[in-house]
Amino acid sequence: MPTKLVDVEVATASRRTVPTVVLAATGPALGPGGDELDTSEITGKAGETIRQRGTDVWTLGVGTGTLGDLRTAGASLVRALNGDDAPKSVDVLLTPDFDADKVRAFVLGAALGGYRFKVTAEDGPKRVGSLRLIAGDTGFEEVLTSAALKAHALATATSLARDLANTPSNVKDPRWLATTAAKLADKVDGLSAVVRDEKWLRQQGFGGVLAVGGGSARPPRFLELTYDGGSGPHLVFVGKGITFDTGGISVKPADGMHLMRTDMAGGGAVISALLAVARRRLPIRVTGLVPCAENHVSGSSYRPGDVVRHYGGATTEVQNTDAEGRMVLADAMAYAVKNLKPDLVVDVATLTGAMKVSLGLRTGAVFTSSAELAAEVIDAGAKAGEKWWRMPLLEEHVEAVNSEIADYKQCPPGPGGITAALFLQKFAGDVPWAHLDIAGPARSEKVYDEVVAGATGFGARTLIELAEKYSH
Repeated sequence: MPTKLVDVEVATASRRTVPTVVLAATGPALGPGGDELDTSEITGKAGETIRQRGTDVWTLGVGTGTLGDLRTAGASLVRALNGDDAPKSVDVLLTPDFDADKVRAFVLGAALGGYRFKVTAEDGPKRVGSLRLIAGDTGFEEVLTSAALKAHALATATSLARDLANTPSNVKDPRWLATTAAKLADKVDGLSAVVRDEKWLRQQGFGGVLAVGGGSARPPRFLELTYDGGSGPHLVFVGKGITFDTGGISVKPADGMHLMRTDMAGGGAVISALLAVARRRLPIRVTGLVPCAENHVSGSSYRPGDVVRHYGGATTEVQNTDAEGRMVLADAMAYAVKNLKPDLVVDVATLTGAMKVSLGLRTGAVFTSSAELAAEVIDAGAKAGEKWWRMPLLEEHVEAVNSEIADYKQCPPGPGGITAALFLQKFAGDVPWAHLDIAGPARSEKVYDEVVAGATGFGARTLIELAEKYSH
């Protein structure tokens, strides 16, 4: 871990001894020697990959040349090249209109499109080792190289988030997730990690984490990653780290429960983002908090009707033990507000099935009272190739969060995604805050664009772009 991705470099001269890829739309296409290629089978559809008969020349459809089309093209190319005859290296002839944004999109797709996670005794399929992007204008080589490196860094973060979420839960318990992240952090200059155990959580009063993790024989952990790259604003990213979710006493249906190994996808996004921010040495302070727990069924499981006291003293009336994500996030957010003096808190979680209904499976939800912050998240996602949509924090449901026997209700009546966000808002204090619900796009059952089946790594790239925006 992490899974190795295809290498990418930018050059100004192609090689004669390696396969060549020509980007094509509809109409004539020229090969590496300037000869016109056979375009009779070419439609130019994004991702269409055709090998010219009897040659080592491929045509790759780029559609209308949008950034989305280019991500799709890069991903499709690598998937087509991988296999028994996978070449070690390939030249890709860029068209004159390729700028930094287009290179980033193409490289992101190429790096992630060939991702594969499989636990097996067999050797994996052969993969193309590297792509060399051939830029015709030598004056842009440095700019395009910088763009390619950034795209590869974003892809590496996404790949790690996928690896963490795809790891089976018989391996990935709270201790494994926290210590694996800490080991990775130890290898990055400027990034430190602290892992707290259940004894510390009990001493400090992390009632939400302890309640959720109390039904498992594998106790909870609390991961804190710290990067101090300067005197700028202090961002705190909080990621849900539920390493498996049975639903607890409010047990889930059997169908689909096996996918709950990815219920810590928000935590994986935060871990990956912190590693990438530190590797890129952004001039900003960022802390990542990941409360890690397993939500299991046993005699020590927390119950509907319990009243749980969170870090800082606020209490919650439990109504559904399958709404465990907000319980652990509440503790971590309260800890951040009290101890870290953040300028911004962003939490990321596979929180509610309601968002799958509202926004489908490819768009994340943004909840915040700040229109400016919502726009910043959406813009960061657009740069990273991740789609977000702002959802409302409806005033008419605020009172529903209050409980008669505790401070708050865990599952207020009303629209589930919105009321969950209103619950979390109670723990953000006066700090600017955004809640990112990734229940839909965190997993995929099929291949599309640069996404493969399984965990998608959604959210990690947006967090990195957001940190970069605040570092300026």
